[in-house]
Amino acid sequence: MPTLEIRDLHVAVGDKEILRGVDLTVRGGETHAIMGPNGSGKSTLAYALAGHPKYTVTKGEVLLDGEDLLAMSVDERARAGLFLAMQYPVEVPGVSVSNFLRSAITAIRGEAPKLRDFRNELRSKMEALAIDPSFAQRNVNEGFSGGEKKRHEILQLELINPKVAILDETDSGLDIDALRVVSGGINRFRSRGDTGVLLITHYTRILRYVAPDFVHVFAGGRIVEEGGPELAEKLEAEGYEAYVKAASV
Repeated sequence: MPTLEIRDLHVAVGDKEILRGVDLTVRGGETHAIMGPNGSGKSTLAYALAGHPKYTVTKGEVLLDGEDLLAMSVDERARAGLFLAMQYPVEVPGVSVSNFLRSAITAIRGEAPKLRDFRNELRSKMEALAIDPSFAQRNVNEGFSGGEKKRHEILQLELINPKVAILDETDSGLDIDALRVVSGGINRFRSRGDTGVLLITHYTRILRYVAPDFVHVFAGGRIVEEGGPELAEKLEAEGYEAYVKAASV
């Protein structure tokens, strides 16, 4: 089973420290939800793990299957089995979704899939996500609605099939129908039984479709409370204010 281990992780942006000692272990077969208010450090954790150059790790370590993730380049992290679905996916003008996805698969697997096999796999995954076939010929994220961008992120997830998926506010901006479709894609990925999921969200609504094994509350750049699915319901009822106040003391 793959294992992502985060130990005493401190991360800064410029001179400002954002993460102040995060400890978290995500094992294969587990889904962890990270919840917290804006500015608590949730997305910083996601981008620091993925290797975004804006985020500087000042202390701590991250291991993926015992290997030093922080010593790897961004593409090496992806090949090692780490995947990030971004909160705000960027546009890639001039590159079709089909070519983008085939290039990504080639980079991860080390060889290009046969064109016929790739087309069949792509068609199947798109049908499952209720994506029109013409979508494959559009430029990546160019003119996409919020729902289309998020479906495209989950399409990547299902095609690349990583060891550990970090999903940064994948539910943001989705209507109820799109939320169900996207959640279905996440659950298909989880059904393998040996993959880890780190699901970052503000709200409990996606957790009604993607049931977490563990819930962690972020405030002040660290985890301040941990529990099971019942913790998410407590947050829905009571909010984050008490945790924010405690973290600021």
